[in-house]
Amino acid sequence: MRNLFGNLALLILAMAFSAAVVIGGCQGEVRYYDAGYGDYHTWNHGEVVYYNNWEHQTRREHVDFAKRNDAEKKEYFAWRHNQH
Repeated sequence: MRNLFGNLALLILAMAFSAAVVIGGCQGEVRYYDAGYGDYHTWNHGEVVYYNNWEHQTRREHVDFAKRNDAEKKEYFAWRHNQH
């Protein structure tokens, strides 16, 4: 009987940890480090709006931010910091 309760407790504990990993992994939060300003930019809906505006104002073709080269990322971050 003691072995049954031990296994059940272990199973419940494993399920709790698994749920935490699954729920935490679903957030999909991506952050980019801006070395020039020493801060992070969380890539969410608001940041995407700013990024799309930057592409439009600088007459660039749309490219995912992650695929841009470092010089273009630096240009975007400088532009982004001047928007506030």
